[in-house]
Amino acid sequence: MDLENGTVRYEDEYVTNSRGLKLFTCRWLPVNEEPKALIFICHGYAMECSITMNSTAIRLVKAGYAVYGIDYEGHGKSSGLQGYISSFSHVVDDCSDYFTDICEKKENKKKMRFLLGESMGGAVLLLVHRKKPEYWDGAVLVAPMCKIADEMKPHPLVISVLQKVNKFIPTWRIVPGQDIIDAAFRQPEIRAQVRANPYCYKGRLRLNTANELLNTSLEVEQRLHEVSLPFLVLHGGEDKVTDKAVSQQLYNDAASSDKSFKLYPGMWHGLLYGELPENIEIVFADIIGWLNQRSEFGNSRLERELKLQDDEILILKHK
Repeated sequence: MDLENGTVRYEDEYVTNSRGLKLFTCRWLPVNEEPKALIFICHGYAMECSITMNSTAIRLVKAGYAVYGIDYEGHGKSSGLQGYISSFSHVVDDCSDYFTDICEKKENKKKMRFLLGESMGGAVLLLVHRKKPEYWDGAVLVAPMCKIADEMKPHPLVISVLQKVNKFIPTWRIVPGQDIIDAAFRQPEIRAQVRANPYCYKGRLRLNTANELLNTSLEVEQRLHEVSLPFLVLHGGEDKVTDKAVSQQLYNDAASSDKSFKLYPGMWHGLLYGELPENIEIVFADIIGWLNQRSEFGNSRLERELKLQDDEILILKHK
């Protein structure tokens, strides 16, 4: 299906993961030109790719990139109990497997590859990077879930009780908390669109989902120093969902030599599509500017891989 007067081609398909579940995948491609690089989207909790991330993908394609997305198990159009995360490592494995399959296609092997993660997708992104630290050329983290904001968590005593009963009723929707849609998106019309989207989960957090999100955010926060890829992290100054102080900590602690942090005073959590139009323009100017600089600079990862291949050939010749 062609979008934007025929300049963007949208395609989707289902893939089967290692556990036999059907997962929805989609891609937005520039028409009549080779993409300058590949971008892989990791969406937020309770969200999906094909509708909520469509405007983001179109902006990136118009800037010359190919964009790929996947709905996690229990999210969007993929199989699984809606809103349920049985294991965060399953989400990471599914993303890593699908993204790697795309990168290893013959036509893509020489293209640069970037990850883009929003909110919970930021944590997914960091764990995908951890699986293959040298594989990715860079990442854009938008209000990443390196720590859940204290305002969004139940009281510590409530958390303790819920963790004890989790093994008995993991799928139950009984975790108290603020309405994430109200807290995340500044624009009332965007909140209405998300609520009207049948593929976005809108119920209370399921017990095991909450447990996985909390444990993952704690682990990510403790291992920020291991992040080694080039990255841009963005956060709204008025974010009430994820903790902006830990995005600053990511910037401070990460081992990456190429890292940038942008804090937007007055902006909320949903920077990509939930903000005022003029604010969204500012955010995307920063994202696309950062991506363009890295794409034009050259593919140092590919150069390293080719050098390694040449070295291996020389070693074999002299054996």
